[in-house]
Amino acid sequence: MRNIKRSEYLIKSYLDLRAATKTRDRSLREKVMTLEEAVGLVNDGDSVAIGGCTASRTPIALIWALIRDHKSNLSISRSITSTEGDLLFASEVSCHILTSWFSQGIVWGISKVMRIYTESQRARFEEWSHMSIGLRYRAGAMGIPFIPMRAMLGSDVAGQLENIKETDCPFTGEKVLLIPALNPDVALIHVPRCDAFGNAQIDGLQFMDIDIAMAANRVILTTERIVSNDQIRRAPDQTKIPFITVDAVVEMPYGSAPHECYGIYEPMFDHMDTYAALTANDPEAGVAEYLERHYYGPNCWSDYLDLLGIGELLDASRRGKSIYND
Repeated sequence: MRNIKRSEYLIKSYLDLRAATKTRDRSLREKVMTLEEAVGLVNDGDSVAIGGCTASRTPIALIWALIRDHKSNLSISRSITSTEGDLLFASEVSCHILTSWFSQGIVWGISKVMRIYTESQRARFEEWSHMSIGLRYRAGAMGIPFIPMRAMLGSDVAGQLENIKETDCPFTGEKVLLIPALNPDVALIHVPRCDAFGNAQIDGLQFMDIDIAMAANRVILTTERIVSNDQIRRAPDQTKIPFITVDAVVEMPYGSAPHECYGIYEPMFDHMDTYAALTANDPEAGVAEYLERHYYGPNCWSDYLDLLGIGELLDASRRGKSIYND
């Protein structure tokens, strides 16, 4: 059995985090690099936060590169995990995923791949409530070691977690839960556009990405397109992730495919239906076949997109841009 990490692994010393923050290079500099160079910033054994949510703005290109680079022993956290979780387990890049729900999506139900890997104790799905994960990232972004909440009191989710503390509120005497900050080593986030310095703009829902970027020690952005700093400055209210948090910028058109990037392309449902059918009866064989064809087989990202098919890419783009129709 692989080394399945305990949840304490993700809890870090507040003083150590403060010391590390002081050493970060926050200068205004260009950070554009290749996909291969960017994944070089991820080390075996790192804790890695994945931005987006379910099938929305998933940094698929970065996950594709991590798997092809045979990273190992990564501890993953995400608000809601989709097919990327299957692929990270099956490729043995990760055997520990902290999330609130593990499913390809509402249409397809709970991940069959996840069930096989967790029930056979080859991997661990560490379940937290959606709100608690967001608050853990928020505490990490604020630079505080823990944060109080009430939402999980008395729940089965709280009952199976090891690193939460129930205590009395010092002001009201009411019961509260204290949950630890979540400060990932690396954050992987996909955005619609950013400049070469890493000032990123996000359309639609931001999910937990702002807090993830502020909480992580290193931040890697993939973007549909790199735009000028002048364009970023013309709409400063849309800049959600500032350059001071970012370490790498990679231009990756369709970097979330087959998932969506709001306002640019919608999920590629035919492809996702095919994956669901492939993993329906024999999840292990199905996910292995998918990895071989779409992750290990292509020579480059363009080859990967060719496998998705120009027809599906164009249809997803048409549906994505339809929000701008009168």
